[in-house]
Amino acid sequence: MQLNKLGSSELRVSEIGLGCMSLGSDVKEATKIIHKALDKGVTLIDTADLYDFGENEKLVGKALKGKREQCVLATKVGNRWDHVDEGWEWAPSKDYIKTAVKRSLQRLDTDYIDLYQLHGGTIDDPIDEIIEAFEDLKTEGLIREYGISSIRPNVIKEYLERSNIVSIMMQYSLLDRRPEELLNTIQAKNVSVIARGPLAKGNLSERIFTDEASDKGFLDYEPSEIKDIMTKIKDISDGRKLSHLSLRYPLHHPAVATTIPGASSVEQIDDNTEAAKIELTRKEIELFQEWTKQTFYDKHRD
Repeated sequence: MQLNKLGSSELRVSEIGLGCMSLGSDVKEATKIIHKALDKGVTLIDTADLYDFGENEKLVGKALKGKREQCVLATKVGNRWDHVDEGWEWAPSKDYIKTAVKRSLQRLDTDYIDLYQLHGGTIDDPIDEIIEAFEDLKTEGLIREYGISSIRPNVIKEYLERSNIVSIMMQYSLLDRRPEELLNTIQAKNVSVIARGPLAKGNLSERIFTDEASDKGFLDYEPSEIKDIMTKIKDISDGRKLSHLSLRYPLHHPAVATTIPGASSVEQIDDNTEAAKIELTRKEIELFQEWTKQTFYDKHRD
């Protein structure tokens, strides 16, 4: 598995990582999935304090017992639920971040977090205060690096200019190419992209031809459009799996250090990591872009 440097940091992440939101709630099964990922060369394990209201972090912590040093452990902060009757609220204050990190450390059963990410963000947030919180946590040794998880161009621009983030997590796939207008700018700032949702909820895999979920479409794509695209890709796949080709696509740009498909079974880990063995040609990338839409964020620009 190829390892890529995450932004300006010393963290090195596998080009195929693991998003843990789909792990489920069974400790034994979640442990098998994470151990299989580590065995396959996956180093980036990504969770969030909001996933199952902290329970996902606990699962990850238990699974990494005795294997903590084998991975780059990432989690997220900013959504507070401890005093909300239902759901959660956005709480991007310095005090909350510095309180929440201690709870995440306890749930993850670790002394430090490799990558601590702001889980969202708006242009109206106290951005300088948020940056101070992350910098304090670095100084205290509770986190090694920090980043943001955001799709908003105006928020991304502010953090690129004002902070020492090393990564930006963005939804990015063949069916959501909105990040592409920002990739060159992000790369120029020596920051890396972590691409989430690379399979667009299964639409960019063989499932599109068999699964009932394929009738739902994705973003501004109708189901028939997606099937047409995937048929074209299948015609030039030369025996390679559609999901593997789709997983490779976000990695074609050097700003993208890793892509993090989820997994709810050991078999999915085996399958996803096989994508590390193939490459896309320049011609294939150009065809994929010709067959899909270059869309743009129409909100949160200024």
